[in-house]
Amino acid sequence: MSDPVIAAIPVRECEERLVDVRADGRFLVDRRKQDPEGHFAHVREGLADRLLVARDALPGRLRLLFIEGYRPPALQRAYFEEYLGELRADNPTASEQELLSAASRYVSPPDIAPHSAGAAVDLTLATDDGTEIDMGTRVNANPEESGGACFTDADSITAKARANRGLLGRALASAGFVNYPTEWWHWSYGDRYWALATGAAAACYGPISRR
Repeated sequence: MSDPVIAAIPVRECEERLVDVRADGRFLVDRRKQDPEGHFAHVREGLADRLLVARDALPGRLRLLFIEGYRPPALQRAYFEEYLGELRADNPTASEQELLSAASRYVSPPDIAPHSAGAAVDLTLATDDGTEIDMGTRVNANPEESGGACFTDADSITAKARANRGLLGRALASAGFVNYPTEWWHWSYGDRYWALATGAAAACYGPISRR
């Protein structure tokens, strides 16, 4: 995400509203990332529609478990600075550019973060009662903690976990989402990274400041 090529992609903001995925019970929503204002459960309206398409592409026994969508820019910056600080403490000889690059593998730089545009969602697969299935790592495992198993195409996970990631990926890709390859749970549509991955001339969702 720290690649200047991504930052250079223009945003042609479509002004689509944020919607709360908890509103009508169509989504299975986990509350581990819940914030007092409920920002976590919001995404752009078009993104929510695409999640329904992905949901319907899954085998009948499985559901998407929505974990986190929109993050206000201030929260995204706090996440980024916290992780950068951890890396700095653990790697005292690394240059600042090396640290920034390493941090952006796991937390998007605030100025281009898809979550702050309402354009990204962290999710996994679960059964109807919300029981998560084996995906190889927990959601939000970082590269250091997981030994790289959080990377979508990691070869260190079991065949079952790899198959489950495949189910998730095919369903979301069929709805137009793209995956950030260092985080199997992170999928987006309409942001700058999506534009780069799909060859779109511009992103249609840019950062939204919201209290």
